[in-house]
Amino acid sequence: MDNLNFNNTQTAFAYKSNSELLRDYRIFQLINQSWLVKYGTQVAASLIQFGIKTPVAMGMKPTVYATFCGGNNLNEASSKINKLERYHVRTVLDYGVEGKEREEDFQRTESAIKQAILFAKDKDAVHIVSSKFTGLIPFSILEKLHAKNTLSDEENSIYEKSKSRINSIAQLAFENDISLFVDAEETWIQQPLDDLTYELMLKYNKEKPIIYNTIQLYRKDRLDVLKKYIKQAQSDNIIYAVKLVRGAYMEKEAARALTLNYENPIQSSKENTDNDYNEALKVAVKNIKNTAICVATHNEESSILATQLMQAYQLPNNHEHIQFSQLFGMSDNITFNLGLAGYNVHKYMPYGPVKDVIPYLIRRAQENTSVSGQMGRELKLLKEEVKRRKLSLIF
Repeated sequence: MDNLNFNNTQTAFAYKSNSELLRDYRIFQLINQSWLVKYGTQVAASLIQFGIKTPVAMGMKPTVYATFCGGNNLNEASSKINKLERYHVRTVLDYGVEGKEREEDFQRTESAIKQAILFAKDKDAVHIVSSKFTGLIPFSILEKLHAKNTLSDEENSIYEKSKSRINSIAQLAFENDISLFVDAEETWIQQPLDDLTYELMLKYNKEKPIIYNTIQLYRKDRLDVLKKYIKQAQSDNIIYAVKLVRGAYMEKEAARALTLNYENPIQSSKENTDNDYNEALKVAVKNIKNTAICVATHNEESSILATQLMQAYQLPNNHEHIQFSQLFGMSDNITFNLGLAGYNVHKYMPYGPVKDVIPYLIRRAQENTSVSGQMGRELKLLKEEVKRRKLSLIF
């Protein structure tokens, strides 16, 4: 049995220099102040809205951007990818530029994802590329499809073009043996994305997990959805591949439900979310022969549970159907201790030009401060390592 110790800061931060450790400690000190994140991100978003990106980018590049992003492009990210690999950690590439509604933006996103796939095929440290289908399909069309409204001829033409674009990406991933993660989105556009992703699985997941959907367990209905898809995949004789997350749009979902006067689709408590997440792990590992999962979480208890389930089913630590993942710059205590123990663990690494990645960074900051205790835990571990190295906290 593994002696995993997520309190081992020496292993967690071994890859950070003293200056990087102190930088990150200062950043998490600031992020731990929820009021500062709230008003700081509002100011940054307002500046961006008025086209004033440069001052925001200049402030973020040596600080937040350096901590949470790989670099301006894939080549720039290579040094961080290679460094992670030396500590038994692989990388999930995530083009961090948020999607827009223009055709040229869709083309740019398609090109970026394909470039990432071709980049990954030559690197042992990268075998997964992340994608947001909202960067490839107009949000308005997904909304109409979810509501089961008929698309106009023009919209249908755009949607078919979008599907062709996505299939082209999936085909390239399949040909190069690279897995493609598909991000989850808001509840009111999710069903067409689920349908499209499963269609791709039918085509590309016959022998290996290439296409991964994402299930957000903070939704009340997702555990049942997971069970349904696993059962369907068994019937279709394919591998159902899924990234399990807690969820990213809690406040947005609650606000929309209140405004439109429908039941909030989000769990009523963190405890319920945790219970469903852990139950999802149990269901997936039990059916691991035709299921592949990425345990994408910063939750230590869920990470430990996943390893215990693997041991209970006598699965090797590096089982090809089980991956772990945390965001680059966060939960290093989980990532690097899992890596040292021989598990398939990854850092989810966004990359892209600083100005274009700012919206991504703002969204991540808002999401992470809403997770109870997460920032305080990060700060505590960083402080312990600073003290272990006998570094000065006076700055």
